[in-house]
Amino acid sequence: MSSFLFSASFNMLIPELPSYLSRLGGAEYKGYIIALFTLTAGISRPFSGKLTDKIGRVPVMAIGSVVCVVCGLLYPLLTTVAGFLWLRLFHGFSTGFKPTATAAYVADIVPPNRWGEAMGIHGICFSTGLAIGPAIGSELTERFSINALFYCSSLFALLSIIILMNMKETLVTKERFKLSFLKMSRREIIEVRVLSGAVITFLSYLSYGVILTVISDWSTHLGVNNKGLFYMVFTIFSLFIRFVSGKMSDRIGRISIIKFSLILLVIALALIGKSNSPFFLMCAAALYGVATGMLSPALTAWIIDMSHTEHRGKAVATMYIALEAGIGLGAFMAGSFYITDIQMIPITFYFTAILTLIAFLYLQFLFKPGTLINSAGES
Repeated sequence: MSSFLFSASFNMLIPELPSYLSRLGGAEYKGYIIALFTLTAGISRPFSGKLTDKIGRVPVMAIGSVVCVVCGLLYPLLTTVAGFLWLRLFHGFSTGFKPTATAAYVADIVPPNRWGEAMGIHGICFSTGLAIGPAIGSELTERFSINALFYCSSLFALLSIIILMNMKETLVTKERFKLSFLKMSRREIIEVRVLSGAVITFLSYLSYGVILTVISDWSTHLGVNNKGLFYMVFTIFSLFIRFVSGKMSDRIGRISIIKFSLILLVIALALIGKSNSPFFLMCAAALYGVATGMLSPALTAWIIDMSHTEHRGKAVATMYIALEAGIGLGAFMAGSFYITDIQMIPITFYFTAILTLIAFLYLQFLFKPGTLINSAGES
């Protein structure tokens, strides 16, 4: 429930921010809306991973939600382009902290042979926030104002914190916070055991950065009135598939599910670019949801499989560094390809499909699992 509220809190802003920034006079900076957000999220991951393994899972989750509360209150006050962009930079710390600690918390309370299923269930909650948030955001903005949207975002994050207050800490050897924890050595930034998973994560999440940046304009161009409808459709289908995809990865192996998901993702991206009607776009959104709903829990469980218990926070942080880098670069790339020429959007999706295909080729021909055996028994 805490993850659902947190997810809805920052995702409800996404469909309205591009047009809001344009009204502020910063249309040429649309690519920075997501890029700046993911920049600080990625930078903060090593710190959140270390703190998750040092001071506990629950405090780190709370930090992420507090940032969302503060940002929701500041958006109505910072009404210049520069102020908005600085706030997006700060807002990124929220996802830099909470998801890292949440994934470690879930892994703590679930047996290894059910990690795929658990990550699927958690993903259902997070994705429900992703589905409902944009639709709520567009409706609030249309009926009331953009400021009402910002305040509602802050309220959802506050409710997320209230739930955290009743959760029992799972880190056994918890330490009190010290400033020295914020000093990072090279070895503490990246968990090298999960680099293969990080490569797949980076390449597969480039597409999400592209979608966050241009799908609102692409939807409007094709005649879709509600800018949040694409998010709702792909997330609903993502939710349905998560009920079974996590268990499938526990039974037949993470890598097999990941490969199949990547192929579906390539096809979905090509169809989004080829869409010429609202119905076609929604069908492509549904396939994109199936692909991401299968990929996410299998990928997260695979990375946890490869990690050591004492470095679980760092391993999850490594995955999220790759994820944020992928989303950020995808958003920046989309903003560079597309500023005002709508005909560049299909080309952007085709190019992203090719980059996603590289992830599949890497896993198929270059990845060497060595002696690692995952919880499903797949080498």
